[in-house]
Amino acid sequence: MEASLHTLNNLFAQLGLPSKDEEIETFIQTHSHLAGYITLAEAPWWTPAQAAFLREEILKDADWAEVIDQLNARLHKK
Repeated sequence: MEASLHTLNNLFAQLGLPSKDEEIETFIQTHSHLAGYITLAEAPWWTPAQAAFLREEILKDADWAEVIDQLNARLHKK
């Protein structure tokens, strides 16, 4: 089985968000410092559909899980 390679740009596009590098960096700077006890999918800025996608892909350990973990780490920076 060949694994898909997803990028942050692909993830943001999948979530219906602006997906250019500069737009992603702005999003991360704006939303970083997410409290450690809040999971990525629980963050208040997601729509219900976006939160469900993030939650389901992590739970299934799907192809998207690695890039979602990367976003999670970047948003939980202190």
